[in-house]
Amino acid sequence: MVIGMTAVAHPRFGVWTVVYGSWGPFDHPEDPVDASWARNRELVVEADRLGFDSTLIAQHVVNPFGDELDQLETWTSAAALAALTEKIEIIAAIKPYLVHPVVLAKQALQIEEISGGRFGLNLVNAWFKPELERAGIAFAEHDERYAYGREWISVVRSLLNGERTSFQGKYFQVSDYQLRPIDAHRERPTIYVGGESDPARALVADKADVWFINGQPRDEVSRLISDVAARPREGAPVRFGLSAFPVARETDEAAEAELASLWELAEAGKARWERLVADADPKAVMFQTFTKYPHIGTNGGTAAGLVGSYDTVARRIRDWADLGIETFMLQFQPFEREMRRFAEEVIPRVRALSPARPF
Repeated sequence: MVIGMTAVAHPRFGVWTVVYGSWGPFDHPEDPVDASWARNRELVVEADRLGFDSTLIAQHVVNPFGDELDQLETWTSAAALAALTEKIEIIAAIKPYLVHPVVLAKQALQIEEISGGRFGLNLVNAWFKPELERAGIAFAEHDERYAYGREWISVVRSLLNGERTSFQGKYFQVSDYQLRPIDAHRERPTIYVGGESDPARALVADKADVWFINGQPRDEVSRLISDVAARPREGAPVRFGLSAFPVARETDEAAEAELASLWELAEAGKARWERLVADADPKAVMFQTFTKYPHIGTNGGTAAGLVGSYDTVARRIRDWADLGIETFMLQFQPFEREMRRFAEEVIPRVRALSPARPF
């Protein structure tokens, strides 16, 4: 039990757009690597039709699995998807070093208008060194990146709120700046923040609406939630999201067999993953966590434990929701087929389960 948290009665389900071309092993025979706009457009439009609540568009300029691979661009795609969909929330990730906060805030407000109030931005403070260094952008030390990100999101949040903004900091100096039109649908777009280091958790407590947590065992997630929930904060409590890679089948045995098959494919392609890790910041807590909890997928993937029969996966999701997880951001493989399976077989089962009493 997490002190101060209440069960989430109605969990939300999201899908990661396929920005890298795959979220599982790259050699899957039924899931060719394809990061094209055409594929992602069809995937998100179908997710909208199937009733998924959100889609997350991760941000990289070059593909961290190899610069010979295609990489979907995040913010242009977010604007297009906002115009093509009807109900699904469009969440675009952003690395502060890549875009000035004044420019980014204007882009976010525009996509919020295009979507009719369905936009969110996901602040991530970068871990892939070559992406910045090869562009001539210094890759700052871990804690300095978070100090930069704190100033950056302070400027962005003020502008998104429609405030006339002045800010004098170490990294940004903004004088008497105001954006129009302001958000016509709500106070501002939703701010999601990722990262699990202490500076990241402090930033979440101060500036985030929702914290994205990487998939990992329940006890670890409970500890993280307790830490952030106990920190001083102004306004509404932080809400929580969890990344996961479900493998759901008719029986537990069939799901475990499918997971074993994915592990065989992952083993064959592990050199690509090892190259990615070699180019990551070793101080990034995400990669330290990944070492402790092997998994399929990124951002913790199957370490969240959503592997089993449809009923087993539904019960585990209900357990996570009782812990306080509101949004489940999901990866699949093969993506489209397993996304449909999850929508048809798992989501109705989750909705049929009653939440625990509030703590």
